[in-house]
Amino acid sequence: MKEMYPELREDARWQLIERITASASFQKSAKLRDLLRFLAEKTLHGQPQDLTEHRIGEAVFGKDEDYSVVEDSSARVHVRQLRLKLHEYFDGEGRDETWIVEIPKGAYTTLFRPAQPRASTTPVPVETGRQPKSLIRLLPWVLAALFLVTTLIAWLRQPTLAPSIPPPWPLAALFNPPNRPVEVVVADVNYGMMRLIDEQPVTLERYLSPAYRSGEDLSNPHPTGREARVMKYLSGSLLTSYADLVVVQTLMKLSGNSRDWLVIRSSRELHPRDLEAVNLVLVGSPSSNPWVFYFQDKLNFQEREGVVGESPKYFQNLHPKAGDQETYHGLAFTGSSGEDYATISLLPLANGHGSVLILQGLQQEGTEAAGLFLAEAYNRQKLQQALGISGTPGQPLYFEALIRTQAVAGAPNATSIVATRLIHP
Repeated sequence: MKEMYPELREDARWQLIERITASASFQKSAKLRDLLRFLAEKTLHGQPQDLTEHRIGEAVFGKDEDYSVVEDSSARVHVRQLRLKLHEYFDGEGRDETWIVEIPKGAYTTLFRPAQPRASTTPVPVETGRQPKSLIRLLPWVLAALFLVTTLIAWLRQPTLAPSIPPPWPLAALFNPPNRPVEVVVADVNYGMMRLIDEQPVTLERYLSPAYRSGEDLSNPHPTGREARVMKYLSGSLLTSYADLVVVQTLMKLSGNSRDWLVIRSSRELHPRDLEAVNLVLVGSPSSNPWVFYFQDKLNFQEREGVVGESPKYFQNLHPKAGDQETYHGLAFTGSSGEDYATISLLPLANGHGSVLILQGLQQEGTEAAGLFLAEAYNRQKLQQALGISGTPGQPLYFEALIRTQAVAGAPNATSIVATRLIHP
């Protein structure tokens, strides 16, 4: 992204922006660097009219003029990530900066404010000269008044202070170490619809190829008329499901004071390097979130599908135990009534320095049921009992659990644990 205003080079605030974008925290994301430069340039050059979500999408992310910010949340998602990266910079490499850069929530302007001076350990000399007698006489009353004011402020604030409650098991593993982003990757509904149009299975490698995302790699790469308009819409927008929103709501509720570290992303925005940089939550099965393919070889219960869009999906039990079934078939399609299945899995990242939580249902009802299951303390306790553990383990304990839900007209109802497995890295 080219520099638009060279005269800013001598501005101390712009020099700070350059130091930030050159820091280690920003080296893995060119988009975040471009975004910060754009926001800062427009702010410093007095052009707030360009700091809209739509304009950011065009200028930074190359969106078309007619793109919809309702359907495409790229700008909002990246600004949220940028806030976290700025916080990370000023807590680390930039801890000695004299200025702080912030992007207030609900706005896209860049705020520059002086950093709070650190407490000095050097004793401050006290003047010993004679003080006026009137000040000496008033001093006890001033101190008493200050004591009353500070006591009143503390009392008024007490009810509003949120207790520091750590996330419960199994989410606790995602926030270890603390103060590290947890990326929640929601399903790609567009991908699900493109699979139905193409009627072909898709690998993660194919999903990541630009040709597939643009529609050029489909069985009919040159659609016309209404089909062409549908394909253009699917390849250029980001959609997810209601079930994923339920899961995100559950995660935010359970994360407590750590919820600000949750970063919501579409599976289209993820890069393979991200799988080793942060802790993850993957929402959806391989047929709606292809990133699950990356971890599928570690799972005992794996999603299977015959003819795409025509055959019911099911979980294959690779190593059945006594009393287990070899396969678990769910709903024929979303919105119907009957049994559906989901798995809840906690796995180690490939580099051994993090964890990934996978919540995948055969249909949307199953995925929603997985989120609702974790939301209840009673269910989490039953899951711990089934796995033979108690409390919150000091080190992440990896597992997968198959759960069953009874869906009625598209809504999951009762859930139960069908089978569990401990996973040894």
